[in-house]
Amino acid sequence: MSKNQRLLLISRNFAPLVGGMERLNQHVLLELEREYAVDLIGPGGAAAFVSQPERVRTCPPIPLSRFLACASIEGVRLARRKRPQLIIAGSGVNAPPAWIAARTIGARWMIYLHGLDLVVRNRIYQRVFLPVIRRADAWLANSRSTAQLAIIAGLDPKRVHILHPGVEVPKALPSEEAVQDWRRRHALGDRPLLLSVGRLTKRKGLREFVLNALPTVLASCPQALLVVVGEEPHAALTSATVGVSPLRAAAQFNGTLPSLRILGRVSDEELALAYRAASVLVFPVLDIPGDIEGFGMVAVEAAAHGLPTVAFAVGGVPDAVRDGTSGFLVAPGNNDALAERLIDVILRSSGPSGESCIAHASRFSWPNFGYKLRNICEGLIGEPNESSGAES
Repeated sequence: MSKNQRLLLISRNFAPLVGGMERLNQHVLLELEREYAVDLIGPGGAAAFVSQPERVRTCPPIPLSRFLACASIEGVRLARRKRPQLIIAGSGVNAPPAWIAARTIGARWMIYLHGLDLVVRNRIYQRVFLPVIRRADAWLANSRSTAQLAIIAGLDPKRVHILHPGVEVPKALPSEEAVQDWRRRHALGDRPLLLSVGRLTKRKGLREFVLNALPTVLASCPQALLVVVGEEPHAALTSATVGVSPLRAAAQFNGTLPSLRILGRVSDEELALAYRAASVLVFPVLDIPGDIEGFGMVAVEAAAHGLPTVAFAVGGVPDAVRDGTSGFLVAPGNNDALAERLIDVILRSSGPSGESCIAHASRFSWPNFGYKLRNICEGLIGEPNESSGAES
């Protein structure tokens, strides 16, 4: 590998947009820059979040069609001028401009797939994006579940590489004093906290959890409090939005509203404090056809802070939660079993230790992620390019 080799990353999912995929693509760039010269085509404002802003071209992120058109034009310009050996699409949505740029110069290209990239029920996506996705030279799958979906979709199993997203394992966790101060600021007292982190979409299952499992938890743990960190999504091809109002309405309906606290979007520092203050992360993801949970990054982030997760074993979640080591997996849709596991963790402290959770999360550290990513790139760049119809 050499800094003389150039790569191009095209991703609408990048800062300043916020979310797991955005954070993931930032680290894709960072890890590739250790060995390659990397250019980026991202959303407006992305240059402020990279170490070499002169290598960034930006496009308006909304609407999606405008981003794709702009990224296609910029991709062709950069490809002709910089001649990258490999072009990477940060997700399936970014595949068309990556394919056009790669075809322009006969470069190899690959896509990071995230589950929904393969099953989302959108006619335009199915007819336009999936055929382009199948043209890639290789695919990164964020979990075993996504890899299986890729194979079902007709992708060559030999060119599907499982690459779990990484996590930042803190060198030091927030102090007890800082945690208590955070509790006071949010008027949480010393109540045991069930924490939910993620965008408020139907797939995350939070409304169903409030309706079907939270009352059982509160019957045994009346002081427990469900703390929700998250906001409505900004993505164009995402799960149906739930939002704050329907969540409050569900809690009002069954009398659990006094045990619900919605914090919305918080800073990374606040989130670290929430992880440390909580007793357990609840991850009640629904098994919805056409709307799959590709991995479950939040469960690994919680584990990195010593917090166990109780989750439904849906999609790629079993890759993120190791049963008995970083939390517990429950059969999809079994709300009674989910509630009982949460009660065990809260009342009986029966969950995995903080040390066990952190050891699990360490397997997903960003250095490990980067090492695997660069090896995959090196292997792909070194292969002879048999693409046909490319323009020089």
